[in-house]
This record gives sequence, C-alpha cells and structure tokens, in this order.
Amino acid sequence: MRPARPGDGVAAHAVFYAAVHHGTSAAYGPEERAAWAPSPEPAPGWEEQLLAGTTLLAEAGRKIVGFMTLDADGHLEFAYVAPDRMGQGIGAALHDAIVATARKAGLGLLTTEASLIARPFYARHGWRETGRQSVIRHGIALTNFRMELAL
Repeated sequence: MRPARPGDGVAAHAVFYAAVHHGTSAAYGPEERAAWAPSPEPAPGWEEQLLAGTTLLAEAGRKIVGFMTLDADGHLEFAYVAPDRMGQGIGAALHDAIVATARKAGLGLLTTEASLIARPFYARHGWRETGRQSVIRHGIALTNFRMELAL
C-alpha cells in the first residue's frame, strides 16, 4: 500500500471503471453503471481530485488493484477494488489504513455515500447508515446510502 502520486490517475481510473461496470452489476443495471462511470478514460481533473486529499493505493506487483480517498473534512469520496480482487481483504486493508490516517489527523467522524454493493462492507466495519438517497448522474437516478463512522 502506498500514497497516490502524480501519474497514478489513469491506472486508478481503470480500477474505478472496472469496479463500477463489472463489480456492481448484481445491483445496478447497465444504464446506471454507464451514468456512474461513463467513460473508460478519466475525465479532466480526475487525477487532481485523487491527489487533492489523501489517496491510498493497493498494489499487486506494480499494478494498482484498489484505492480509497480521504478528504480533509473526513469524507471518503472513492473506495474501489478491482473486480477480480474483491473479497481478498484489499478493501479492508485500505479501510483500516484510511481510518488510521483519519485518527492521526485528529478527525472524529468519517462520512461516505455507499453504493448498494459497498453498504454491507461499511456496515461490517462499524459504519452507521444515516439515510438512503437518490443521486442523479448524467440524468439517471442512482441509489446510495449516507453513512458515518465515529472515530
């Protein structure tokens, strides 16, 4: 595991795109997945967004297989693992490292919006659901859940 650095954006986006299009297919339809991650190419500003906060990457060999971001205010914006690596403890390791980083920074509360797929993961790690919501991406409604973790 390591912090993100300049040049990681394309590989991290590939994990994001694959996780959305292949890792969430049991819960979201093709139209929803296309709205969530419309292009296999990163949008302008993608890498800058990753580098703006704390982004930790999980690697297998030299390949990025997962990542999680923590904003300065305690919000987890991104948490994705490559579909062929799901269920191997990568998400848990990233989560534990992000929580440790947040505690070290003196944060008392973490927040996120969890997908239908991620919601059970966060619940297993002690997060509390604070609401269900529908967000609009490219004109399509996606269901997710506001969640928080007191540190």
